[in-house]
Amino acid sequence: MNNSIVANPEWLLLIMAPLFTLCILAEYFLGQRRGKLPKNGHYTLSEVVCNFSLAAMHQASDLITGLFIAKLYLVIFDWTLLSIEITVLSFILLLILQDFAYYWFHRCSHRVRWMWAAHVVHHSSENMNFSTAFRQSLMYPLAGMWLFWVPLIVIGYPPNWVVFAVLLNLGLQFFVHTQWIRNLGWLERVFNTPSHHRVHHGQNPQYIDKNYAGILIVWDRLFGTFEPEVEVVRYGVTKAVNSFNPITVTFSEWKDLLNELFDSKLTLPQKIKYLIAPPSDRKN
Repeated sequence: MNNSIVANPEWLLLIMAPLFTLCILAEYFLGQRRGKLPKNGHYTLSEVVCNFSLAAMHQASDLITGLFIAKLYLVIFDWTLLSIEITVLSFILLLILQDFAYYWFHRCSHRVRWMWAAHVVHHSSENMNFSTAFRQSLMYPLAGMWLFWVPLIVIGYPPNWVVFAVLLNLGLQFFVHTQWIRNLGWLERVFNTPSHHRVHHGQNPQYIDKNYAGILIVWDRLFGTFEPEVEVVRYGVTKAVNSFNPITVTFSEWKDLLNELFDSKLTLPQKIKYLIAPPSDRKN
């Protein structure tokens, strides 16, 4: 593996960008233009601009906070339990452990109001196509996403390899954001697929809080959060944002959360419970 990429893992998504672009163009020209995509899989200029703006804001936020988090990871790395040498087997184990950690990060992002305020951005679109993968929040660092990777550092994995595994996982998740691919046969039993992830983005009652997988769907099967795609998926959140303004999309849920949090009628214990309780009046 190229040592430069591992030393600078933030390059990974940039290296994958041409492939992402090719997939988007193919989905538009071979899917939408040939009538092979449902209406809620179509590209519109306003939403594509919104999605890419959200992605740019997310990347800027990651770069700024990454400086602090990198230093924290290095501090932690001074008192790790083990000193793990990266080999083919230890790298494969890292990918599995990181995917396991991602499952719990993702599950918490749906079940903890504070974390949902950031993650709701990704679910707020009522459409599903490859560009939806870019619909991310700049508030993830504040919400605490990075905390879920700390145990991997404590175990003994080098921080740059952990970051590389995280970004590789996120990069591969790009490919499940589509309605163009219907079913992948036996792969559906082991891996997260477009079908499984469409369920995750659905606001249908039976699809809410299901299929949190990053790469491996086995975690959902093990922990009781798996749901197959049967009924046609209705995308979006129950409390619609109704805006293509990336600022509005990013901060809408935070605004509601803070307005309710600073309600003078709430006691301090009620406010703390409010922050960590499952979100209400939303899709998943």
